[in-house]
Amino acid sequence: MSQESTENIEKDNISEENVSENQGIPTPELTVEEQLQEELSNEKDKFLRLFAEFENYKRRTAKERIDLFKTANQEVLQAMLPVLDDFDRAWAQVSKSDDEALVTGVQLIHDKLRSTLVSKGLEEVEVRAGDAFNADFAEAITQIPAPNDKLKGKIVDVIEKGYKLGDKIIRFPKVVIGQ
Repeated sequence: MSQESTENIEKDNISEENVSENQGIPTPELTVEEQLQEELSNEKDKFLRLFAEFENYKRRTAKERIDLFKTANQEVLQAMLPVLDDFDRAWAQVSKSDDEALVTGVQLIHDKLRSTLVSKGLEEVEVRAGDAFNADFAEAITQIPAPNDKLKGKIVDVIEKGYKLGDKIIRFPKVVIGQ
């Protein structure tokens, strides 16, 4: 037998089997349709998963970008804090001067530096002598005998100012507490 006749016999056998099982209705078309429906549902599922994965990727990268900007800003502001401290100490001395032009000029520069840092999100942590000590907002560097009973367990002196960026404290105030 030739190859063509063998293929024709096999096709006839397949057709006869499908017709006999389904009461004379050929099923190869239904099988193909079912296969296409299954493939379509698989592709839809893959698409939905890929779409969800992409949405998660977009959210994650957007969050990472925001965190990167905050971190970069935080590092610059932390580097500026010692300069601000030195400027505050210099301002305390210059303000005692009799030269009004010098005092006015330094005050303008000091105010401009402070306003620039505040515009970038820097805020001073408000801690004063006499406030109750809270380890979440201040760092105790030493304890001294309290000058009076009212200052026991409270802040006696603020050695270094603390600053926060948004809700996060980037430098805790350094304080002395009464014992």
